[in-house]
Amino acid sequence: MQFDATVDDARRDQQAVTPEGRSVAPTIDGVRTFAPVNHVDHRGRVFELYPGPSEFWTDPIVYCYGFTARPNQVKGWGLHERKDDRYSLITGELLTILYDARLDSPTHGVVQKVTLTTQGVRQLRIPTGVWHMNVNLGSEEAFLVNHPTEAYHHANPDRLVLPWDAPEIPVDLREFFPIQFSGSTVEGCD
Repeated sequence: MQFDATVDDARRDQQAVTPEGRSVAPTIDGVRTFAPVNHVDHRGRVFELYPGPSEFWTDPIVYCYGFTARPNQVKGWGLHERKDDRYSLITGELLTILYDARLDSPTHGVVQKVTLTTQGVRQLRIPTGVWHMNVNLGSEEAFLVNHPTEAYHHANPDRLVLPWDAPEIPVDLREFFPIQFSGSTVEGCD
């Protein structure tokens, strides 16, 4: 078949998932995701935040708190030196971008993105030494519960922070949001 000139500068789409639906994107050693089963009936939905010990829940629950991210807002970069974060999304949709800063890690320098949504993956374990940033992708406030592996120490928090555009972390957020318009409106889109 022959095509017109529109295909001359086109690029071939890249594989994103295997035939079984697993992502082919790089992952960071120790990052775990889980999509708990939603039990749905005419009254509503139920999903288990903590179903008991599992591959995701290997450490005991010692502390718990909730946090939110407002629409179109970015929270991060943050890194813990002693504890893992264990997120459970309650409502909303969130993109978590991860950067492995551990020199002894087999995935040192790897960037990973995880989309948390109520329709799929809604639990994320972030290992000690991995920078993370949360971006609210939705139009409503996202609400999460965190069960870190260590209680929060108010006088001496286990949290290092950098601004979202820190040059120390080789991540360009534009990579994750490729469509950008410079004008106030696009023809035909009000």
